[in-house]
Amino acid sequence: MLENLSLDGKTVVITGGGTGLGREMVLAMARAGADIVIASRRPGPIEEAADMVREIGPRALAVSTDVTDTSSVSSLFEKTLDEFGKVDVLFNNAGIVRGQGSIPIWEITDEQWRIGIDTNLSGAFYCSRAIAKHMADRGRGKIVSVASGFGFRGGRDNYMYACGKGGVIQLTRTLATSLGRYGITATGIAPGYIPTEGTGESNETLPRGEFIPIGRVGYPHEMGPIAVFLASSASDYMNGETLVIDGGGLAGGFAPTGYAPEIPLEVP
Repeated sequence: MLENLSLDGKTVVITGGGTGLGREMVLAMARAGADIVIASRRPGPIEEAADMVREIGPRALAVSTDVTDTSSVSSLFEKTLDEFGKVDVLFNNAGIVRGQGSIPIWEITDEQWRIGIDTNLSGAFYCSRAIAKHMADRGRGKIVSVASGFGFRGGRDNYMYACGKGGVIQLTRTLATSLGRYGITATGIAPGYIPTEGTGESNETLPRGEFIPIGRVGYPHEMGPIAVFLASSASDYMNGETLVIDGGGLAGGFAPTGYAPEIPLEVP
């Protein structure tokens, strides 16, 4: 059974793989044997992550990429194919959280909306579009996109992130139903609250686990095994599903929505 979880000989492209949850997934897939192409805007973190992959053993390539720019996305895959000759798995992980909370809708500018939606949703579409024909011609491929618990629920004053991640879930379903006939599967991951350096101020303002059924927030390294599973042949019959990893937050009815009653609750 464990052989099905091996990524030996696989080439994985992951966006937003230089820090946080992305880096944890990068390292886990490298330990499983995958060659990794790491894409992000900032060259420093992805170069560091690529060095860590090489220390583990597989090959790695760091490509500075703006997923909201289609020419940059095209360049990413051109460099990948030149270096590795194929793409077996695409991980759409790039996204932004900062500045998405506590903004009344009447204060959101066109530019804020565009940046939020483009980074959290359009980038995943652009990357999927850029590599889908290559995968279809090969008759196989996997596209994995990172969504969020906010993709299933609304969040107070959280428009761009919640709408973008909800769109990622629908993109996953549409890719699955559209590309399955070419041997391509599409799945997703919806993390709950897993503090990283990228979640910034929310690390201090969101609950520390007391309202999550498992009794704690998540750890970044817990994303790694999920990534390996969805990138491997062990998940070959999964298509269109988004796996939730949130300690039971959605099941328990909480999830980090940012909502709290503004008047005392009176129970008769």
